[in-house]
Amino acid sequence: MSQHALLSVGCKAWRSLRCPQSELRLDLTLGCGQTFRWRETADGHWTGVMRGKVWTLTQTEDTLWYYVYNHQKNSGTENRPKQKVEEEEQLLGKRSKRMIDMKQEEVGMCTVMSEPDNKEEELLRDYFQLGVQLGDLYRNWSTADPHFKHTANIFTGVRLLRQDPVECLFSFICSSNNHISRIQGMVERLCQTLGTLLCKIDDVAYHDFPPLQDLTDPSVEMRLRDLGFGYRARFLQQSSLIIVNSHGPDWLQSLRSAPYLQARDALRTLPGVGLKVADCVCLMSLDKFEALPVDTHVWQIAKRDYNFAAGNSQKTLTDRVYKEIGDFFRKLWGPYAGWAQSVLFCADLKKFQKLREEVPVMKDEKTELMNKMKKRRYDGYKEEQKREKGNKHQRS
Repeated sequence: MSQHALLSVGCKAWRSLRCPQSELRLDLTLGCGQTFRWRETADGHWTGVMRGKVWTLTQTEDTLWYYVYNHQKNSGTENRPKQKVEEEEQLLGKRSKRMIDMKQEEVGMCTVMSEPDNKEEELLRDYFQLGVQLGDLYRNWSTADPHFKHTANIFTGVRLLRQDPVECLFSFICSSNNHISRIQGMVERLCQTLGTLLCKIDDVAYHDFPPLQDLTDPSVEMRLRDLGFGYRARFLQQSSLIIVNSHGPDWLQSLRSAPYLQARDALRTLPGVGLKVADCVCLMSLDKFEALPVDTHVWQIAKRDYNFAAGNSQKTLTDRVYKEIGDFFRKLWGPYAGWAQSVLFCADLKKFQKLREEVPVMKDEKTELMNKMKKRRYDGYKEEQKREKGNKHQRS
């Protein structure tokens, strides 16, 4: 049975590129809710689908390791007797060749090539946006924001991914009134139902994200409703139909060159796309680093950690308060505000609570100031008492 790759096995098919954990931490980046296609298949090993390929990623202190399962097209041998296939392989010398030079390793329906592939490294660099120097950004944010500095030493390496716009949009349409694990399940069912099968490893089938055109079929809504998508099924089908019929299949990709607010407003014309979903797509797939998704979770961070008072009397997040929170953080953090927000969002997730416990408790600045003032008043009071005693002694 085919198995997920492990770096400890030492297979030659593993490739690597230099990338310290201060610039990328896989567990935080892939597990914080910006993507829903990756699973931890072994300790520190993450397997998922990206750019039409199945990957396993892991890392050591200063190196990112990757293992790519290239889709092996049907060779027509699956219904033939195993003995007959093996005999033909022996005649062609394929088996002995694999054992001698190990130029490729077959894994179930996949073939993993060991020769260098610059294109795959470029895909990985683009996906993780490794051209952005994260350490420099952390230092800038820490200088501007004491609260960020307080958290940054523990939650290092949280990067923003550069995802495919179609996959990003329709994944976040599924996020409405939902939590990360449930969104993951919905995206997985969507891919299994409508996407192309790429690979099967350890009895886990990996599918590509379905093409935009395949989501436009009228039958898609009912099929997705049967899979538990609820009202989101209609949003998925209608949004895909509007994009294809009114804008064209490359429209989402073209929004990368549009100004941030123009791109966000364009996305909001689609069914099921509000401010938060539009900002998620802008930030995570359209290169709008100033986009800052705000939900009730981020609203609580703003109120709790930054004494943000706007909208305190309201129970729901209005568009006005949404804009004020975004503008507040953009002014604080600068042009990469969306990246900074993702670090604090990640640090506040329950799944990383144990890691968060390593962050030392930071005293509230107002409380510390008040304590200093109280100490001054107390010291003044003691000094006054001392003087009063001295005066009494002199009079006696």
